[in-house]
Amino acid sequence: MTSLATNRPWMGRWLLAVAVLHTVFGLLVFAGPLQKMLRLGLFNAVGADPLLAAATWFLLFGAPLALLGQALSLLERQRQLDPAALRPLGWGLLALWALGVLLMPASGFWLVLPVVWALLRRVGP
Repeated sequence: MTSLATNRPWMGRWLLAVAVLHTVFGLLVFAGPLQKMLRLGLFNAVGADPLLAAATWFLLFGAPLALLGQALSLLERQRQLDPAALRPLGWGLLALWALGVLLMPASGFWLVLPVVWALLRRVGP
């Protein structure tokens, strides 16, 4: 068993920071649509409105990213963790990154690349 982090654990914290930035950015950019949803009473407020749907999914994506960051942070602190156990996470994040960048190259998906690189470099092929 080898250590995931040679120095300080950072990958989980990085993902947490990206999740916070993502959520704050979403709250600012989608302030108007979110206020509209509040006025509609939230329940079934999205309906068929694509802008409200985009705002909803944008904000909802931040929560699982934060949860993943928290879980990865906890795993990084376990110095005896077998790095190969995180191989599926590295490849899964790479697939998510590739799809996100393919669909939206001018997006924040690039921010996950350092974690992908670190996971796959440490874990191997």
